[in-house]
Amino acid sequence: MSVLEELTNRSGSACELCGATSELSVYEVPPVSTGGIDGSILACATCIGQVENPETTDANHWRCLNDSMWSEYDAVKVVAWRMLSRLKSEGWPKDLLDMMYLEDDALQWAKATGEGLSEDEKIIHRDVNGVILQNGDSVVLVKDLKIKGSSQVAKQGTAVRRISLDRENAEYIEGKVGPTLTVIITKYVKKI
Repeated sequence: MSVLEELTNRSGSACELCGATSELSVYEVPPVSTGGIDGSILACATCIGQVENPETTDANHWRCLNDSMWSEYDAVKVVAWRMLSRLKSEGWPKDLLDMMYLEDDALQWAKATGEGLSEDEKIIHRDVNGVILQNGDSVVLVKDLKIKGSSQVAKQGTAVRRISLDRENAEYIEGKVGPTLTVIITKYVKKI
């Protein structure tokens, strides 16, 4: 059974956020580590568009979160928490956020994108040229780096694919250099 079929069964063929029944597709909740049914939701085009593009957010559309925030599935709760955090200046979302409960691991997942933080509180990862890095980006090393804990040296020009960002330090990213997962300092990489 595909992820789409499993999510359709789980949701009863409706958007897991607003309940719409048309233009449904799988939305992998970032940062995606495993994807699959536990890391995805079934959502309508309207919800996905507004989640991905904050400028198009219509606060009234998200009043549906009053119901979906109580979902038994973490992926749905994470998206609900992020949208309520984005909209908390409206007033009513703050009340819902105060009522909402997430387990520690789900709360970490929800906070991973920095949603709800003011611009000066967000941790922004930048490469050597000042370009903003995102989870899943590919970078290339601009300097030879010794891999800590091994005799291996990653040569300048080595591509590191599907990086993940350190949530607490803007200078660190993680990625696989060969078979080894290692921490890399952002000033030694360039986004490709």
